[in-house]
Amino acid sequence: IRRPPRSTHCISSAASDVYKRQVLQPVREHFGKAVVISSGYRSPELCEAIGSSTKSQHARGEAADFEIPGVDNKELATWISKNTTFDQLILEFYDEGDPNSGWVHCSAVTGEPRKQVLRASKVEGRTKYENILL
Repeated sequence: IRRPPRSTHCISSAASDVYKRQVLQPVREHFGKAVVISSGYRSPELCEAIGSSTKSQHARGEAADFEIPGVDNKELATWISKNTTFDQLILEFYDEGDPNSGWVHCSAVTGEPRKQVLRASKVEGRTKYENILL
């Protein structure tokens, strides 16, 4: 599975402060390691270039795709689901038994969060999302 393209954009909207306080900082403090963001805020131009929706939470600065080197992405997603105030959490393209596979997508909002937890996988060339419990 191809990793998301590296973005030169950072999370940069008003919602980003909420996101950093509710998700990124608690993750960094708990794991004691740098959070490597592969995709954060996406401008409309970048969204169009990569085939993403200009209405995505990335386009509003509410979401990021990230990993922590040396931490299993499922372990990371599980900790986030139990310890942060997130809106949507997606364990993307993770293969059981391969801790370095995939990445974590997580969003936070200023309003009431959905607390939606999903897993993304490729099925017949298309991305399939399913609800999961972590």
